[in-house]
Amino acid sequence: MAYRVRFWGTRGSIPTPGPSTIRYGGNTPCVSLHSEDGDGVLAILDAGTGIRALGQELVARNRDEGTLDLLVSHTHWDHIQGLPFFAPILPGGTKVRIWGAKQAGVAVDKILRDQMSPVVFPVPLDDIAAEVEVRNVEPGTFTTNHFTVRAMMVRHPGTTMGYVLQPTSGGATLGYVTDNELSGGNYDVGPGWKREFVEFVRGVNVLVHDAMYTTGELQQHIGWGHSSNIEATQLAVEAQVDQLVLFHHRPEHDDGTIDAMVEEARGTARRLGSKVEIIAAQEGMDLHM
Repeated sequence: MAYRVRFWGTRGSIPTPGPSTIRYGGNTPCVSLHSEDGDGVLAILDAGTGIRALGQELVARNRDEGTLDLLVSHTHWDHIQGLPFFAPILPGGTKVRIWGAKQAGVAVDKILRDQMSPVVFPVPLDDIAAEVEVRNVEPGTFTTNHFTVRAMMVRHPGTTMGYVLQPTSGGATLGYVTDNELSGGNYDVGPGWKREFVEFVRGVNVLVHDAMYTTGELQQHIGWGHSSNIEATQLAVEAQVDQLVLFHHRPEHDDGTIDAMVEEARGTARRLGSKVEIIAAQEGMDLHM
């Protein structure tokens, strides 16, 4: 099955709108997968502020999308803060199935309800008209309406999942790994994690990976749960992926800084003898799989 990947939010930590971030975007993470032979939504990855614009587009179509599968990498604020503003959950008849891992034993269902508690938001989750189903994710494999999904815990504070998606009918593979510290920090993932993680993403057609820091910045943020552009490149080369998309841009990075990070990453790949294609995620960008 051919499908299209669209980026609605590419920024980490906090929205950063403004003229200095206009090309790469200021919304927090949200990526959608669409069928190439139509405009149906096959899956959504994360619910940062970027999901608001996706929701507006879906409502404007005025069509039944069926059950919307939303895969949440983890429930830190920048990855769920757009959900209350996702317009499709307001009208009746919409079905949303949310997949995510428990955080410190707390179910995603409770976390999302607390996010929309009356003390911080005017409309409780239980008062919206949509039918919302929450499913717990653990490391392993599960199936959505359109994809076989492999999940693996990555190195970030809390319980954060990386996902590799492949259409159930066959087709290109997409790795989505945001908020992942490839080296440094202390995480309960076992001594063989790096080797297992390289195999987890080996050979994927497109790898969307955390590249929040430059190498210099990384040394000042050990244990924060993020990687550098160079580390992401080294991973992509080792895992022999076709294309690397640098993601989860730091709020302090303007468009020029991200341009430079892309060029540095490409130079690193060339020095390593790799032909991996490297780009940085931009809001509104489409990848055809």
